[in-house]
Amino acid sequence: MNVIKRYLSPFVDEDLKSKMVFVGGPRQVGKTTFSLSFLPKGNEKHLAYLNWDDIDDKGLIKRGDIPPDEPLIIFDEIHKYARWRNLIKGFYDTRKSDHSFIVTGSARLDYYSKGGDSLQGRYHYYRLHPFSLLELNTDPTQSDLQTLLNFGGFPEPLLKAEKFEWRRWQRERLHRVIHEDIRDLEQLREISLLELLADELPNRVGAPLSIRNLSILLEIAPKTCKKWIAILDQMYYSFRISPYGAPKIRAVKKEQKLYLWDWSVLDEIGYKFENLVACQLLKYCHLREDTEGYNMELRFIRDTDKREIDFVVLQDKKPLFAVECKTGEKQLSPAIPYFRDRTDIPAFYQVHLGEKDVLNNGIRIMPFVKFCKELGMP
Repeated sequence: MNVIKRYLSPFVDEDLKSKMVFVGGPRQVGKTTFSLSFLPKGNEKHLAYLNWDDIDDKGLIKRGDIPPDEPLIIFDEIHKYARWRNLIKGFYDTRKSDHSFIVTGSARLDYYSKGGDSLQGRYHYYRLHPFSLLELNTDPTQSDLQTLLNFGGFPEPLLKAEKFEWRRWQRERLHRVIHEDIRDLEQLREISLLELLADELPNRVGAPLSIRNLSILLEIAPKTCKKWIAILDQMYYSFRISPYGAPKIRAVKKEQKLYLWDWSVLDEIGYKFENLVACQLLKYCHLREDTEGYNMELRFIRDTDKREIDFVVLQDKKPLFAVECKTGEKQLSPAIPYFRDRTDIPAFYQVHLGEKDVLNNGIRIMPFVKFCKELGMP
């Protein structure tokens, strides 16, 4: 089995020396394959890989019968067991001198891991993201960027890079997220309306999100609409970012912008590119949180006169840099110098899909490929 080393590999390898490692993230992002990469010649038939969905493995786990000579044990989908926390706690407390443990599963692992503190202090949690530019290729090209835009960052459709495979994968993934992951967590009687909401969200990417407009379109209560979007966020289908309210600008305070974990479903190239950049920056923020413990935030700037910068990255409430996205090699957005003079953001970048790299009024207008290289994006 050919296993690809992912960007989290060195961090997980180090943490396994002292604690358990939990790996969460979107469905089909490659969590099982990632965990197997820590086993010598690892595949799903390895003795150290125990999957709760396998009836034989389930019996072994419940009896506490794990392979005694394996230094690393992988538990996959074990959070489907109602008492999994106490079971894992027992394994770790009594056998940590002989074994390291990786616990992985679907997006529900993140949901369930927050349900109690019986495991507190015993594990580190990582969110595995889809492939991004530098993870796809350490020396990426414009062609790599185009492939990523077309097929998204999820391993199966990206590495096959065939349109018919991508279409088939898309249909299956959304069905599984709604009919398996969400149905297991929430008692939703109107599952068909939730599917309609998921189908509509790609049309709302990058613009201020109006819960009211969505609820009118779907003929549901705004409270219900808000709850369903929160569920889709929990299942790693979508995510939202809030505005950055610097004191010297009349910033909007309540508006949010929504993006998808899979930007490839978007048709319009401008929104598709903006969504890809949003995912890249979110991946950067999550990596800094999960490996260094910083409180990272991804936000945007928008004032009451509708001037806007697409993204601002904050570390411990302080801005690090801002990013504006443009598909072409255009002139500098007038919003950048405006907000540069009125905020404490130390660096601004304007990124595009072209190849020109210029300095305009002290601001870099640069290819997204080069931006990722220079900032060391994961």
